[in-house]
Amino acid sequence: MTTLLLVRHGETDWNAEGRLQGHTDRPLNEHGRRQARELAETLAGEGADAIYASDLSRAKETAEIVGERLGLTVVIDPDLREKNWGNWEGLTGDERVDVEFEGESTQEHRDRMVRAVRRIAERHPGQRVVVVTHGGSLRRVQAFVNGVADPVIENCSVWSCVID
Repeated sequence: MTTLLLVRHGETDWNAEGRLQGHTDRPLNEHGRRQARELAETLAGEGADAIYASDLSRAKETAEIVGERLGLTVVIDPDLREKNWGNWEGLTGDERVDVEFEGESTQEHRDRMVRAVRRIAERHPGQRVVVVTHGGSLRRVQAFVNGVADPVIENCSVWSCVID
């Protein structure tokens, strides 16, 4: 059995503004970098055998900060990306009220995420692996494993699961 520590990336300016990011490549802000450093210290006491990240800069930078502290090289996996929100990306909740959604379906996103975490678990049997991804991506895995997902996942929070 493989233990996956699924992490939501640190904060970006768009997170702070309540804007959907999806595949839009927004960097961490200074608060997000501080969150990543704090997470790195926490995880250093627990240890890990590998670290993976989405290829989007906010997840990649979070993983690099954690990986440096843990002495691990980050493996990039584009399948760990957030849902492609299409024409909703960059919009707040109020701004998208009257905009018909055109983007990746939740089922497509879930299938992509489940494939990614299964592939990672198969590569690391019996190990402990950090996976830095996105809020929606984490919720897709939670829904798959538990049948329900947390409504809000804070930046740099960790949700762990065991995969056979």
